Amino acid sequence: LGAIDLGNYVFALPIRITATTRLGEGSVIDIEREVGLSGAIHSKGLLILTSFLASRYSHSMPLSLNASLVFEQSYSTVEGDSASLAELCALLSALSGLPIYQGLAVTGSVNQYGQVQVIGAVNEKIEGFFDVCNARGLNGNQGVLIPAGNVKHLMVRQDVVEAVRAGRFKVYAVENVDQAMELLTGVPAGEPDADGMVPKDSVNYFVMVQLMRLSQMRKENAAPSPARRRVVRKTPAKQAAKK
Repeated sequence: LGAIDLGNYVFALPIRITATTRLGEGSVIDIEREVGLSGAIHSKGLLILTSFLASRYSHSMPLSLNASLVFEQSYSTVEGDSASLAELCALLSALSGLPIYQGLAVTGSVNQYGQVQVIGAVNEKIEGFFDVCNARGLNGNQGVLIPAGNVKHLMVRQDVVEAVRAGRFKVYAVENVDQAMELLTGVPAGEPDADGMVPKDSVNYFVMVQLMRLSQMRKENAAPSPARRRVVRKTPAKQAAKK
C-alpha cells in the first residue's frame, strides 16, 4: 500500500509487487533502483531484506539465488521502506511456490531479523484499500496487514470501523514476517527447533528446500566435467613425450 502526499491531503492506493527467483549468487535486483525510480530509503529496505534472507537461510550453504522485485505499473519515484514487508513476502512466495491471497494488502517495514516495524500513514492506507474493496464488493475475506506497533495509531473512518465490526473487512496486526506469511498463504510458517530444523510442509520448509536445490545446482555447474579435467591434466611436455 502506497501513500501519496499532496500537502494538505494524503491518500493511499494498492500497488502490485511481483518477484521472480532463479539460480544465481545471492543478489536481489530492485528494478526500480536499476531504472532510477527508487529513493535511498527504499534501496536501503531492499538491502535489509537481502540481509534477512542470508541470515535466516544461509548458515550452512551459500545463498545461490538471483531475484528481481518490481512495483508493477509504477511510473514515479518510489521512496520509503514501508513496502519491504510486502516485498519480502512476495519473494518468499516465489521461493516456496506458495501463492499469496490477493484479497489482503500489506504495509510494514522489516528489520534484519524479520521483525515488522511501524510505518506512517497507516490510517490512510487502510482506508484506501477499504475503498477499493468496497467499490468492487466486500466479501468478508479482504483486509490489511499492518505492523503491531501501529495499532495505537489507528483512527480510521467510521464506515471502516463498522465494516470491521460486521466482519466484512479485516485488519490484522503482525509482529514478524512469519505471521504475515501464515495469513497470506494459509500455511504454517514453521518454527525451527533446537537443531535448526523446520517442520515439513511449512513456509520455511519449502523455502529451505528450494534454496538447497539452487545451492546444489550452483555447485554442480561450478564443478568441471570429467572430460575437461582430463584435458587440463595434459601438459605439452607429456603430450610430446607420448608422441
